Amino acid sequence: MKAKTVEISDKALRKTGVVESDKREKTRTVVINYLSKHPKYGKYIRRRTVLHVHDEENVSRVGDRVEIAECRPISKTKSWAITKVVERAQAGIEAG
Repeated sequence: MKAKTVEISDKALRKTGVVESDKREKTRTVVINYLSKHPKYGKYIRRRTVLHVHDEENVSRVGDRVEIAECRPISKTKSWAITKVVERAQAGIEAG
């Protein structure tokens, strides 16, 4: 079976996040943490978005900070692809 490369346009939405799981082949679970202000009380609340991301060469590992970009749907839950590894995780320390 011939492997297809994922096309990412220059205008694609890009975000950075941390790899939480690398247990699946060519798929990573990336978490994007952010702060959101409560509409009534004004307190900042920690929120997170969990995305399933395509990683063609399996280059990322748990704890790595990666840049991801929106792409065509690859499966039911995967519509993002890793463009580059921004920062490697320290050896022996897992994200948590």
